[in-house]
Amino acid sequence: MSVSSRGTVRVKKKKKNKKKDIILNILIVVFVTIFVGSGGYLFKYYYASHKNESQVEELKELVVKTSEEPTTEIIINEKGEEEIVLTDDNFVEVNGKKILKKFESIYKQNNAFVGWITIDDTEIDYPVVQTPEDEEYYLRKDFEGNKSTAGTLFVDASSILSVPSDNILIYGHNMHTGKMFHDILKYEDEQYYINHKYIKFDTIYGEGTYEVIAAFKSNIKPITDNSFKYYQFFDASDEAEFDDFVTNCKALTPYEINTTAKYGDKLITLSTCSYHTTNGRFAVVAKKIK
Repeated sequence: MSVSSRGTVRVKKKKKNKKKDIILNILIVVFVTIFVGSGGYLFKYYYASHKNESQVEELKELVVKTSEEPTTEIIINEKGEEEIVLTDDNFVEVNGKKILKKFESIYKQNNAFVGWITIDDTEIDYPVVQTPEDEEYYLRKDFEGNKSTAGTLFVDASSILSVPSDNILIYGHNMHTGKMFHDILKYEDEQYYINHKYIKFDTIYGEGTYEVIAAFKSNIKPITDNSFKYYQFFDASDEAEFDDFVTNCKALTPYEINTTAKYGDKLITLSTCSYHTTNGRFAVVAKKIK
């Protein structure tokens, strides 16, 4: 090979190596950008969750400070059964609305507040809000209305709490930090259900204890899909419609739950995202027992 030919080869190799270096540098920049972006997102995600939890702890203190030993009386309800209810001594009027005294301070802070939900031995111990005029207002906002990936637990606009609808539907995020409604996915396991059968949901209108009757995976379906949509049930027009809802929920539950509900019972449904399918959801349904 001539000197001239060897020189040409060297030039070509240098150009080729230079091209490789440029591509490598571009890839490094891309990977670093992705890494920094992902790190920033994760920091923001976990910081929002931490900030939200700190806020909730402060709200819990407001409930504790205003709580008193409730006074009750026995009445005969519409089913002809004895029922223990709170007396007027447990309520106070705020802006023309009669609410539980223990929630007075929180309600004055934010009148979108409608109740508090707790499941013992879980992370679920949170305030619940409702904004019928803009249902998802708190989807990405904390209790104070600031932007937050954790959001705030909120009630569907079609649910009525003052004179309870047959079903009150409560939404919450499935946070990777284990917070908000993440723990309800654990109800897919029968033993977890056995250890966490009861849900406490006290609204500004009264206290309530609920027993789980179903827990299942589902998904948000197209409008044209006529299959069962648990998230569209609020008030039954008759006994058959109520029974159909309960039957469908129990059929989707991966294990047998003997406790059921009958027409006239009041229900709550907790709903969160699940990643088993597109637009996946996980729901827990419970009936009021006191």
